Formats: sequence, structure tokens, C-alpha cells
Amino acid sequence: MSALAADGVTLALGGARVLDAVSASFARGQVTVVLGPNGAGKSSLMACLVGLRMPDAGSVTLDGVPRAAIDRRELARRIGFLPQTADVHWDVDVATLVGLGRFPHRGRWGETETDRAAVAQAMAATDVTHFAARAVNTLSGGERARVLLARVLAGAPEWLLADEPLANLDPAHQLATLDCLRRVASAGAGVVVVLHDLNHAARVADQVILMRQGAVIAQGPPETVLTEALIAQAYGVAAHVGELPDGRRFVIPTGVLPR
Repeated sequence: MSALAADGVTLALGGARVLDAVSASFARGQVTVVLGPNGAGKSSLMACLVGLRMPDAGSVTLDGVPRAAIDRRELARRIGFLPQTADVHWDVDVATLVGLGRFPHRGRWGETETDRAAVAQAMAATDVTHFAARAVNTLSGGERARVLLARVLAGAPEWLLADEPLANLDPAHQLATLDCLRRVASAGAGVVVVLHDLNHAARVADQVILMRQGAVIAQGPPETVLTEALIAQAYGVAAHVGELPDGRRFVIPTGVLPR
């Protein structure tokens, strides 16, 4: 099975260790949700996986090959990354920005019909087609976030890594984005997503990685990770964990535990 993996990844920033010998594996065809409290190391792990940061120790591999040994253009075709920030520093229209997601695939002859079809499909999947001609900097934060997700989807990557993609989205678009990520995984890509909402994680995840203080404290399917004991260990809160009629879990935090 095609896999993305971190093996003993350690990282220090500003003299503080933010990742402590993290090992985790991710599979194509699955949604893996990375959870944990603020400062747990979730975004730092994502940065190491995509190559924005080089770990001080350990390695990241893609199908057994060190990520650093893979050609940058090939890596850009295979891994798409959606960061936390929704900043766009140039004033282009939405369709042009989404089209930049096809850049790693383009040859010397420029845009092809395949590129145009991929852009249209990505815009439809994120519900941004109706403002394709608008300047990106005239959009709301939530609209801009959906456009940036469309740019990543347009590249049709084997791996889609997204750091808090639900921030600034209203409830309807949060659920639509989760369904979109689910479809991407069902089509065969690997999806790794950082979330804060435990119920959203229970809704979309095949696998959950739970982090605290730069370390992984649990990895597995939601039913084995989203437990009252592990939630207490990771977040320091008491919680009630129940089950919906369709078998999915729900989590209700009930109070902060004494330190």
C-alpha cells in the first residue's frame, strides 16, 4: 500500500522541542485526522511531512523513498498542501488562482483541456464556481479558504495535507468540506488533515493521530482513539463519548479536569 511515513521525527524551534521522536504512518485511500490541544505539534508535523521544515532527527518517506531525495516538481505533483493561513498577496481572479494548482503538471505548451477540466471540477467541489471572475481579495475569509482548497484539489495530488481547513467556514461549508475530503480519499488519494473539533474528526476519519506536547499518544481508528480516557489525557477535560445511530461517535466535553 502506498504510504507516507514519519519515523522518529524530532524538531526544535526557538530552543523548544516541538516534536519529540514522532513516528506515524498514513495510507492512500484514507482520511487521517491529526488532533491535539494547542501547542501539541500538529502544524509542525505537517510542515515536516510536506518539506517546509527539515527535522533535526528522523526522516519522512514517501513509498519508502526519503522525501528529500524526490525531485521537487515530482513532489509538487504528488503532494498538495493547504496551510492554516488564507492569505493571498496578489490580486488575481478566483479562476486564475485555482489554475495555479495545475502548474506542476503543465508542459511547455501551457494550459491543456485536462488542466481546464481539473480547475472546473475543483471549483465545483468547493462551491466557488459562481465567483470565478471575482478578485480573490474581495472575498470573505471563508470564501478565500474554499478557493485555496480548490487550488490544491486542481492539482489532483496523490496526497492532500490540510492544516485546519475548516477555520472561518460556516457550518454548512464545514460539512461540505469534510464530505469533499472524504470523496478525495474514496477516489484513492491519501488525506491528512489537522482538525480541532472532535466531532468533525469522528465524522470523517478512518484513522486518528492524537498528539500532546510534541508526541503521539495514540493512533488508530476513531473508536479506539476518541475515548474518554484518551481525551482526558490529551486535553485535560472530562468528556462524554456516545454513539449515533449510524455508528459514528460524538464527543461532549463536560468540564476541565483539575491539574
